[in-house]
Amino acid sequence: MKGGIARTGLASAHSLGPARLARLDGLRGVAAVGVVLHHIFFYFASWPLAQPPPFHFADWFEHSGWTLVDLFFLLSGYVFAHVYLSGEGPRHWRDFGDFWIARFARLYPLHVVTLVLCAIIMADNPENTARAFLAHLLMLQSFIVTPARSFDGPSWSLSVEVACYMIFVLSCMAGRRVLLIVTAALILWPIWRIATQGDPGGPWIDDMLRRGMLGFFLGQAMWHWRYWLIRIPSPVLIIVMLTGFWLQSGNYSPLLPLSLLAWPAVLLLGLRSAAFEHPVMVWLGDRSYAIYLINFPLILKAASLVHPRAFGTVQVLGWQIGLLVAVLLLSDASYRWLEVPSRGEIRRVRARARARTGLAGPVVG
Repeated sequence: MKGGIARTGLASAHSLGPARLARLDGLRGVAAVGVVLHHIFFYFASWPLAQPPPFHFADWFEHSGWTLVDLFFLLSGYVFAHVYLSGEGPRHWRDFGDFWIARFARLYPLHVVTLVLCAIIMADNPENTARAFLAHLLMLQSFIVTPARSFDGPSWSLSVEVACYMIFVLSCMAGRRVLLIVTAALILWPIWRIATQGDPGGPWIDDMLRRGMLGFFLGQAMWHWRYWLIRIPSPVLIIVMLTGFWLQSGNYSPLLPLSLLAWPAVLLLGLRSAAFEHPVMVWLGDRSYAIYLINFPLILKAASLVHPRAFGTVQVLGWQIGLLVAVLLLSDASYRWLEVPSRGEIRRVRARARARTGLAGPVVG
């Protein structure tokens, strides 16, 4: 399906096209499950898989699975460019408002619900202060508090994404030339800072903003280069991906080899693989946001109630599988009963407000 924003603004970008990138949705779902495995192995137990070959699988997810968030940033940047830059892009203040209503409808309802739930079930965490709660509520947690230690730790990436959204939409409104300059700057600056100041291992709090900007704006650059990147043979992409994973273990930050080699290659391979648009993968992709936010408090609570060392291998594996299934079931419930209804209601409220002011066009996102 072809289409674009043309002169009617952001709304038509959805109503006329471009087509959904279902394969990247599926890839996002797989990445979300990878984050769940990271938290299960890191906070609950990894030792039942301590023998090769499962050891290498579990060891990577335990110690490096946190870098899947950088794949999320890359996917977001690519998809945003695909959706909002296929035509002229956001150019007017009405477009600005529509953009933020769509982002609010997508992110905020579940964020607030998980924030309140974390405040209840993690009431004994000394980091969960009123100041931290307000920072999370305003999606400023990465800039005001230590987000990974308070409430729903993984939500730190939401505040960084919101900052990227703001830079993106304002740059679009300033013109395509400004957007390209900003995109280049926010790729090169994080690369330089991570290369000169990044430490081995991680994750490190100082890297949060750099990671988000590098991934998000590199994803946009890849969308601009898509007609060139499509010519790269898949075997070459596989070699690039494996090289990125191989280089991540050096005496330097793993972010650069993964963010510049492995994850871009994964994205491009994902676009070529029909397996990622299988209904199961798309199902995961639709629920990836809920999977990402719900898994952390559930796994931490389980870890506080259960002592895996008291059980045998089979029992611990049962707990791990049970936690993954519980996350998927809760995420499905969230998607069906919270996210979809709340998005629909927010869109309807916005549409009624537009009708009262005489502005036509749907608001979707």
